[in-house]
Amino acid sequence: MADTGPAFSLAIDAMGGDAAPEVVIDGLELAAERHPGARFLLVGDEARVGGALALRKRAAKVCSLRHAPEVISGDLKPTAALRMRGSSMRIAIDAVAAGEASGIVSAGNTGALMALAKIIIKTMPEIDRPALAAIGPSARGDVVLLDLGANVQCDARNLVEFAIMGDAFARVALGLTMPSIGLLNVGSEELKGDDRVRAAAEILRDSHVGAQFRGFIEGHDITAGTVDVVVTDGFTGNVALKTGEGALKLMRDLLRQVFTSSVPARLGYLLARPALDRLREWMDPRRYNGAILLGLNGVVVKSHGGTDALGFAHAVDVAMDMVTHGYNDRIRDGFDRLASRKRLAPSPS
Repeated sequence: MADTGPAFSLAIDAMGGDAAPEVVIDGLELAAERHPGARFLLVGDEARVGGALALRKRAAKVCSLRHAPEVISGDLKPTAALRMRGSSMRIAIDAVAAGEASGIVSAGNTGALMALAKIIIKTMPEIDRPALAAIGPSARGDVVLLDLGANVQCDARNLVEFAIMGDAFARVALGLTMPSIGLLNVGSEELKGDDRVRAAAEILRDSHVGAQFRGFIEGHDITAGTVDVVVTDGFTGNVALKTGEGALKLMRDLLRQVFTSSVPARLGYLLARPALDRLREWMDPRRYNGAILLGLNGVVVKSHGGTDALGFAHAVDVAMDMVTHGYNDRIRDGFDRLASRKRLAPSPS
């Protein structure tokens, strides 16, 4: 008999997140409408999840429920999470490792998810370290940023691998045929930065993505949309991400203060409301929910723990894009092409 592939498109950690399982199931209710051919393995406490699932007819049609007696709390250390074999997150990850599902989506503990995924699903043979990537807004459209914290210290090889994975991710998630790539640095000049960054740039210029590589970029280039894929180490990427999130929140708070400061300001708000509504929609963090751990033998997407149903549904969208467009096959192709041009060797770190 021919291999029909995984039984489930995705395994879903029903107990992860601040308002689980209700928000997770509401998100699947939306996802079921967007992806009518998908099948989801929903993992969680059977009593709690089953009752909520029965009230969401679309989700109930596309979900199979598997009981998990334990829940990984948000403050649990990854080492302790590894010992909880009956947790909803662990059982969902086991399903991916066993080939039952092509990927997992969880809004649970980030550290636990990354640790479990790397140990159980494992890194693809071509890749030294996985990277955490996400999509964010810029003046010219959406942009991919990686690594966002999976690897605090990186060498040149890691940065090159991130660039190849980011290229494949941008092709799938953003629909780009030749996404431009930049290395985040302290300046755009070729002599700026340390040895590892300059070595990574040299390799990328001589690789199959050389025509897409734009060299070094600076922090302001992220929101300017200078390139489609921003590559950096996990320490810098996480700082950039949190700084951007803080800036967006500050802007929202300042706008609220300005438009509530006086009667004329409130009248001005009424006149500007259509434009502000468009701005709010464009910058809605739910549109960008769903960070993906790239480079594993399966799709792993982390949803924000405090998101609502729409945000969780978007995380499912990201995972489904990765599955349906064969993301991992694109990564393998990218590394095959890289190896054919130049063999990677560890560089000074």
